[in-house]
Amino acid sequence: MTVMTNANSKIKIGVLGASGYTGADLVRLLLLHPNAEISLLTADRRAGESYAAVYPHLAGRGLPDLVAIQDADWSGVDAVFCGLPHGTTQELIAALPDQVKVIDLSADFRLRNADTYAEWYGHEHRAPHLQGDAVYGLTEHAREAVSAARLVACPGCYPTAALMALLPLVGGGVIDPADIVVDAKSGVTGAGRGLKEANLFCEVAEGIHPYGIASHRHAPEIEQELSLAAGKDILINFTPHLMPMNRGELLTCYVRMTEGHTADDLRATLAERYDDEYFVTVVEPGVVPATRHIRGSNHCLIGVFADRIPGRAIVVSTLDNLVKGSSGQAIQNMNLMFGLPETTALEQAPLFP
Repeated sequence: MTVMTNANSKIKIGVLGASGYTGADLVRLLLLHPNAEISLLTADRRAGESYAAVYPHLAGRGLPDLVAIQDADWSGVDAVFCGLPHGTTQELIAALPDQVKVIDLSADFRLRNADTYAEWYGHEHRAPHLQGDAVYGLTEHAREAVSAARLVACPGCYPTAALMALLPLVGGGVIDPADIVVDAKSGVTGAGRGLKEANLFCEVAEGIHPYGIASHRHAPEIEQELSLAAGKDILINFTPHLMPMNRGELLTCYVRMTEGHTADDLRATLAERYDDEYFVTVVEPGVVPATRHIRGSNHCLIGVFADRIPGRAIVVSTLDNLVKGSSGQAIQNMNLMFGLPETTALEQAPLFP
């Protein structure tokens, strides 16, 4: 672990895939980071352009122009955030200088089993020698490992929201891991900035629709971590839905409690686990978490409710898919990797209304 002992020390940062939504939020947040200096921004299709030409709201910040990845100068770069499409990061990371720390926001290193990766992503893993070294960076549940890591695989947005709510419950034995249903909803930025017909305004506005039914790639990621907590292989029901909003994510998890436990026990288990956490809050009984409560912030809110069906409970989790579900959590991990206070550059309150 590299420890920043000088308050004026600067970590030289590269953002790969800086023209995407997660790249833009990384830049937005890193501009507030007292120990970060953005020295490299890549975007192959926008190479040669200023960052202000792509994102005018970030003009006048002294940011470097965008370059193609093959033209990137890695000299002096201390850490890179990889916001590239799935399947494109593995060989690139394998070719980076060993001293460069890597925070990967793609799915390329999230799945520990290479066969599982090939099954869900349609090709063999291209850097299996690195896959075993990657740390799954669900920050609040992996601090020690993240602090010592060179390569951190940041969880997907849906898995972050699901695992924050479910990991303590499965690990605590208060719910049946074989009976979990996750109904997930996300804003359109979760689908990325690429031009897709399904994401056009007229296709998304004034409606809601499920997608990836019984086939979404975040399901095996959630199952991987819950299986570790349960000590056995489990499967979940997971269905995501696209909502007509820019950002935000809300998961409603339907669970069966183990014998002798109540919804109050579930809430107490979560409250105890997250009692000292800055970014994860278990709301008071009766309070319903909502996406408008976390917009633009690195916070995650969790609520627990008794179901009208005996023996069952409903757990609601919400976060901003671009911050806690992506770029914010990535910066949390970078802070740990460099021995900095975990909340650095992430203390903004949610934006409301």
